[in-house]
Amino acid sequence: MERILIVEDDLSIRNILKKYLKSHGYEVDEAGSIVNFRKKLYNDKFDLVLLDIMLPDGFSINELPDIKVNFPDLGVIIISARDSDNDKIYGLEIGADDYIAKPFNPREVIARIKSYFRRVSKNNEYIKYGPLEIFCENYVVKLDNNEVEMTAKEFEVLCLLAKNPNYVFSREKILDTVWGDEFISDRVVDVHISNIRNKIGKSWIKTIRGAGYKFNPRGYDV
Repeated sequence: MERILIVEDDLSIRNILKKYLKSHGYEVDEAGSIVNFRKKLYNDKFDLVLLDIMLPDGFSINELPDIKVNFPDLGVIIISARDSDNDKIYGLEIGADDYIAKPFNPREVIARIKSYFRRVSKNNEYIKYGPLEIFCENYVVKLDNNEVEMTAKEFEVLCLLAKNPNYVFSREKILDTVWGDEFISDRVVDVHISNIRNKIGKSWIKTIRGAGYKFNPRGYDV
C-alpha cells in the first residue's frame, strides 16, 4: 500500500485530502511545517508527498533539490495557490512530478496521484545512481558499465535497499522480505551486506548502529 505525506498548514485542506486519500486505500501522514516535514521524511518512508509551497516557517519549494538528491524515488506533487505559469514551470524544473493549483477538486488530486503511480510502476525495475545500475527484473548489476556477479539473495538485498534509499531497514525486516518464512539467523544479513560491499564498494550501504542498514544514493560521491 502506498504511503503519502500531506504537507499543508491549513488543517481543513489536510482533512479533506486525508479523507479522500484514505477512502482510496492510501496510508496517510501529515505535517504542517517545514520542520515537521523534514522530521517525518527522515524518520519514516513515503512513496509520495503532496506539498504546499507556503508554510508558516518558509517556502517548502526550497527543500525540493535536497529532497530529490536524498530521496530520488520519492514522488512530489505540489498543491499551491501560486498558480502562475512561471510558478508551475519552476516547480517542475526543480524536481516536482506534478503541480496542482488551488482551489482544487479532490477527485483531480486522486486522478493525478494514480497517474503518478502508474508511471512509476513502469520504471521501477530499473534503478540508476551515478555509475551503479540495477536491473531488478533481470537480476543484473552494473558498476561503471561492468557487470557485477552476485548471488540471487545478494541481488535481492541490494535491490530492496536501493529501491528505498535512505530508509533504514532492520535485519529482521530484510530477513522477512528476502528470505520470508525460512528459518535463518539474522547473521546471514550481515554476511550478504559484507559480500555486496566487497563487490560494489562500501560507500553504497551504510550501517546504522543499533538499527540496521540503509542505501546511500550518493555512494559514488566519495
